Amino acid sequence: QVQLVESGGGLVQAGGSLRLSCAASGSFAGVNVMAWYRQAPGKQRELVARIFSSGNTNYADSVQGRFTISRDNALNTVYLQMNTLKPDDTAVYYCYIVAGYRGTGYWGQGTQVTVSS
Repeated sequence: QVQLVESGGGLVQAGGSLRLSCAASGSFAGVNVMAWYRQAPGKQRELVARIFSSGNTNYADSVQGRFTISRDNALNTVYLQMNTLKPDDTAVYYCYIVAGYRGTGYWGQGTQVTVSS
């Protein structure tokens, strides 16, 4: 089994910063993609950022230049540094990884990020 433990969410004022962490543990053979998604009330879950084992990254247009995704392969941990936060960034943020030779996807339990205006 694979477990993802997220941390770092909370309440912050607009313009502030937060750093999310997600540590993967369990039995798996290598992590290919590590990503963060978010889901705001009444909206579909959307990709925020992802990072491949190569180090290549993708970002949603709405967070480009404000958020930075990184990973520590030795710790199987992915981070999301969020700067210049806006009220529109308010959502539950989910960690997602693709691991193992079958490319199985796993979700974290989610962490709430609330940005006040």
